[in-house]
Amino acid sequence: MHLLNHVNDSDWLILLKANWQKVLAMLFLGFSAGLPILLIFSTLSLWLREAGLERSAVTYFSWAALGYSFKFVWAPLVDKLPLPVLTALLGRRRSWLLLSQFAVISAIVWMSMNDPSTGDAALTAMAMAAVMLGFSSATQDIVIDAYRIEEAEDDVQALLSSTYVAGYRIGMVVAGAMALYLAAWFGSDMGSYSYTAWQQTYLCMAGAMLIGVATTLVIREPQTSRTSSYLHHAVDYVRFLGLFILVVIAFITTFVTLSGVVDSGKLWIQQSLHFNNGLAAFLLEIGRLLISLVTALGMAYLAVLVGIANRGMVRETYIEPVADFFHRYGRAAVLILLLVGFYRIADIVMGVISNVFYQDMGFSKEQIATVTKVFGLWMTILGGFLGGFLTLRFGVMKILFTGAVLTAATNLLFMLLAQNSGDVWLLTVVIAADNLSGGLAVAAFIAWLSSLTSVSFTAIQYAIFSSLMTLIPKLLGGYSGQIVDQVGYSLFFLGTAIIGIPVLLLIWLTARSIPLAHKHV
Repeated sequence: MHLLNHVNDSDWLILLKANWQKVLAMLFLGFSAGLPILLIFSTLSLWLREAGLERSAVTYFSWAALGYSFKFVWAPLVDKLPLPVLTALLGRRRSWLLLSQFAVISAIVWMSMNDPSTGDAALTAMAMAAVMLGFSSATQDIVIDAYRIEEAEDDVQALLSSTYVAGYRIGMVVAGAMALYLAAWFGSDMGSYSYTAWQQTYLCMAGAMLIGVATTLVIREPQTSRTSSYLHHAVDYVRFLGLFILVVIAFITTFVTLSGVVDSGKLWIQQSLHFNNGLAAFLLEIGRLLISLVTALGMAYLAVLVGIANRGMVRETYIEPVADFFHRYGRAAVLILLLVGFYRIADIVMGVISNVFYQDMGFSKEQIATVTKVFGLWMTILGGFLGGFLTLRFGVMKILFTGAVLTAATNLLFMLLAQNSGDVWLLTVVIAADNLSGGLAVAAFIAWLSSLTSVSFTAIQYAIFSSLMTLIPKLLGGYSGQIVDQVGYSLFFLGTAIIGIPVLLLIWLTARSIPLAHKHV
């Protein structure tokens, strides 16, 4: 695991000079990956609030991005299946990258065609478009992550990760700050909502995705060392796709069927036990999710038994990547997965409601855009490059620990901001601290995740890691509006800091366990 080794300052410059083209490509691909996410999260939340939706309903829309948390399910399809014509022209990675980018553009355009203030029909259509955006954007992430890991050696991953984070944040600031500026310029505000203004804003965001399309057409296809021994015939592709469709149907059917049970459970807990409704709803949703996953896995097992899909293909695609990971890390694998699943919980849970919080504190869209997006971008980029440099200099686990401490600590600063509504200078200080620490933590975390993957199973293993990274935080974040309604912003921010404390223990235990695991591999 080369990322755990220290690199001298001069080596950093040598790596940058030798890999500048790859670094530049990752900057633009990072932009393409970062642009869609806020169009589901904070930017969309302001649109929905201006359209008259309640705070709790707004944060529920963050679940549209749960595709990011389940992308490991279809990552093998992206990793293995060739696309007609495109794969022959562009190669395996670039063909899927181009398809996903056009799907992202289509989803953004679809969202722009619906006015959420006109009723449930338009709101449902927007939700479906947002789900499509989350799905297609997650697919793009799968390909970019695999491309980054396959295109460079381990000692370059920290450099590419920090550049990717920088590009990702630039994409976020365009979808965040630029979108808010445009919406205000086109004529929409909290007191005077304009659907046309938001429609034009989202169409501009769709146009910005062409930067990613151009990058995909320019970069080269990475040289990979492993090809499938099973997926060579058209019938294998069809059977494999059929298995995937059956599993998805089983999951969705179970998830929808349990909706009434979960709603009844929430009502009973609220009326009979007087328990915190937000927390109870979160726990019930976790149970609903687990039952749906078990049902989907059961369907996959039965499908393989009756011969719908080739057993060897399924073993190679789904079982071998997981078995490889547990073989390489042994008992430490459990600690690694726990750390992956909870490392960013404090950051993501708070981020879901951040723009609504700023608006509730009396800040205008222009102030939110300037301070939290534009200024925050530069702080995040600085933190990202600092995280990449420090990771090479001191080792990834030390910087992971530092990033976790800083992320939890800076959440406490938002408590102070909650008591000082409209203070732009205080907002600037809080954003500087929060984004600097966040950029540092994410750069180190991405480099660490990249180092965990095997070159033989790049796409599926990294997809599993990045899915786990967001699953629980996003589920909990969907209830953030409801929790804030019950306890207020100050206690909510305190809670987001407290849930980050166990992460420090996980980092310490994982750092002790990984070297032992490698001695036995």
